[in-house]
Order: sequence, then structure tokens, then C-alpha cells
Amino acid sequence: MTTVQPTDVADDPLIEATANIASAALAPRVADSVPLRRAYWTLRVAAAACFIGHGAFGIITKVAWVPYFGVVGIPENWAYRLMPVIGSVDIAAGIAVLLSPRPFVLLYMAVWATWTALLRPLAGESVFETIERAGNYGVPLALLLLFGWPHDAKRWLRRLPARLTSADPAVIASLLAWTTALLLVGHGALAAIVAKPVLASQFAMVGLPSSAIAIAGWLEMIAAVLVVVRPSPPLLFTIMAWKMATEALYPISGTPIWEFIERAGSYAAPLALALILIDSGSSHVTAITLRRRSR
Repeated sequence: MTTVQPTDVADDPLIEATANIASAALAPRVADSVPLRRAYWTLRVAAAACFIGHGAFGIITKVAWVPYFGVVGIPENWAYRLMPVIGSVDIAAGIAVLLSPRPFVLLYMAVWATWTALLRPLAGESVFETIERAGNYGVPLALLLLFGWPHDAKRWLRRLPARLTSADPAVIASLLAWTTALLLVGHGALAAIVAKPVLASQFAMVGLPSSAIAIAGWLEMIAAVLVVVRPSPPLLFTIMAWKMATEALYPISGTPIWEFIERAGSYAAPLALALILIDSGSSHVTAITLRRRSR
């Protein structure tokens, strides 16, 4: 009976080749960024929900959109004709992100969401309306940066890989921190400085005095500073819950549920940032500290 010595096993070409293949197969899993995995799905679902919700308003048409078409010289009758077309494209983009995310779709989302947000002040509304919609454009941008910026046309069209192998958690965390801060500043300023009528009516509907609107607005702006200076999971979870509660006032007051759905980026940005901090093994690090730790 032949006894196989340990050295025989180590020198066996077949075993060595098998080990190399196994190592290569496991490499992507090791490189797969664990701190970003849950954040990735949070951002992916939110980006889809935002555009599906926005697109739904295009399908059913929304009178509040008419002035935005007027900014670029489109008359009212053509605005109503174009709304379902734009809505269909938005819904298609949202479904594409859910089923087969591709860089060019995410870039379209970030650019289109930025443009539609900018239409608010161009149509005479407060600039804080643009800032408050940071979740609409910040979330798809963060999702795009998770996989790196494509450097050729083919990669823009290629389906994003299933694994996260090159993303820097610090970069994504920083972007999400600023996205969260901007949407808080925008919404807070609309409440405390602009005194937006729809917010006043929503607060009154739940029995809160008018003075509570300004207080809530200033607290949101203070929270925005904390998110940038010292984000922590408890703070971010509180912000997410607050945003969901305040945005839920839209459907509660009789507005279509799509109003709540299209604001998914406002809930996802703080949630995704909290998940990155938790999965990175830290409870209260800033994005800068997170960058240093990831190196």
C-alpha cells in the first residue's frame, strides 16, 4: 500500500492547478465590498421607485408641471401631450435599474433629475425646491459611482457586474452624506424660511400649530450639519423615519401615493449611509475617517 506524503500533495500539479482555480473563483467574493452590498440594494430600489413614481405622474398628467414646460417655451396643450411620453421614459428607466442596471441609464437618471429639479427656480419657485430634491439626483449618481466611471462607450452600455469590486466606501459615504444634508437643508428652509403653504396645511392636518413648522425646519437644518460633521447610524435612522413620516403626509392629505414613492431617494440616502457605517464596523465615523480606514 502506497502512503502519500504531505510533500507529494503539495507538489502534485493537478492539486496545485485546482487550488489556483479555486483561489481565482473566490477572489471576486473577497474583493466584493461588504460595506456597500446592502447600501447598493437600498440605492437601486430607491432610484427605481423615484423614477417610477415620477413617471406615474407623467402618465396621469400633473397640472403643476405645466409651468416647467413653459420655461423651455412649450405651450400648455403640448405639455399635456408630452407628459405621458416623459412619464413612460421615466418608468422604463426605473424598471431597467431594477432588472438590468446599466451606467448610461443611471447617468440619464442623475442628469434628468437634476434638470427637473432646476426647473423649479427657473419657473419662479424657491431655489430650495432644487436643493430639497437632492435625493432624486444624488441616489442614482451614488449608484453609478459604486461601479466606477466607465471609460469607453461599450462599458456605458454594458450591464453592471453583480459584484462590487472597485468602489471606495469613503467616496460613496461622502456623497450620501452631502445628499442627505442637502435634502434636509432644502426641506427645512422651505418650512422655516419660505413657509411653503402646502407644508403648513399638512402640519395643520395632523393638529400641529403653525409655529411647529419653523421649529421643524430649523431642526432639519441642524441635523444636516450633524450629518456632514459627524454622521451616526442612530441619527441617520431618525432622519429616514422623519422623512418617511413627513412625506407620508402627502397621500394622507389626498395626494396620489406616487408623491410618496417618488421621494424614495430622500429615505434611501440616509439609510444607505447608515448601512455603510454599520457594515464598516463603525458607529459614528465621518466620511473622511472612513476613507482613511479603507486605505
